[in-house]
Amino acid sequence: MAARVAAGMSWIVARTEPAREQTARRFLELAKFTVYIPRLRERQTKGGRRIERLRPLFPSYAFIAFQGGRWWDARWSVGVAAVIMAGDGPAQLGDHIIDELRARERGGAVELPRREAFRVGDEVRIVAGPMQGLRGLYQGQRPHERVAILLALLGRVELPKADIEAAAS
Repeated sequence: MAARVAAGMSWIVARTEPAREQTARRFLELAKFTVYIPRLRERQTKGGRRIERLRPLFPSYAFIAFQGGRWWDARWSVGVAAVIMAGDGPAQLGDHIIDELRARERGGAVELPRREAFRVGDEVRIVAGPMQGLRGLYQGQRPHERVAILLALLGRVELPKADIEAAAS
């Protein structure tokens, strides 16, 4: 990772080409930019083995330390699709936002607070969508606020978390 930027520095956001965050980082760093791509630890089971990998917290985005007027060099870097704009110039983020993300990092990955309101095995009722009114057992949460519900008739399904609520006993 490139050197830490001075306190009070602002950041711009680049949208990278799909799944090319690391390519964009490499070329931006060659162009002397400081780049930050926060990652999230993802655990999954594949073929009976538990696999852990680091994925971008914000897929297809990279934070670039803003260096007085050189933002167009970042825009034309390999792997960068666009720089997020605000009027005639790039939209800027304060250093405190990046500092907050970095403060949550443990072992190279951002640790997000757990927000599960349900425990595995809790009975839930689906309140929206084509399965509205059905009851099932909560099976866990997936990335992007999807929850897995075990329904007696259909087996395991995934729904947006907003579509379920705790079932009254």
